[in-house]
Amino acid sequence: MNLAHHADSAELPTKEVLTWDLFGTASRELAQQIADSDFRPEIVIAVARGGLLPAGSLSYALGLKLADAINVEFYTDVHETLPDPVLLAPMLDEDAIKGKRLLVVDDVADSGRTLALVLDILRGQGAEARSAVLYSKSASVVDPDFVWRRTDEWIVFPWSAEPPVTPSRA
Repeated sequence: MNLAHHADSAELPTKEVLTWDLFGTASRELAQQIADSDFRPEIVIAVARGGLLPAGSLSYALGLKLADAINVEFYTDVHETLPDPVLLAPMLDEDAIKGKRLLVVDDVADSGRTLALVLDILRGQGAEARSAVLYSKSASVVDPDFVWRRTDEWIVFPWSAEPPVTPSRA
């Protein structure tokens, strides 16, 4: 169906579009929230993959050189999604984060279950962990500590707006 010629545009879902330029603004504004708070993170932890770019941007904006990532996804098998997110290897170095102040970064707290899992794991390893997201949705089971925008619209991120590249023909 050609959406441009759809008879009733009211049926189309509304979207929140984050451009690359707006991502730069969002990162700085989110970093300012964190800098203005009483929390002084020592390490930025990205929730891969969606949190990789926001985490990198925040680590630069906050002047933090220590960064890592934790890989989490909703495991799918035979077109079935399990109700809970799962951790994927490689895992974080538990000794390196024990007793540290961690800023856990993701692109969106949608259901919030991924963020909840990561925060529980890190806190269970003796770290003080707070969360930062570009977007938070009302259905999230976690209310992130730092949020740039709250929306319930479908979010189009600049890094996933287009399909992956494929090899060029020679």
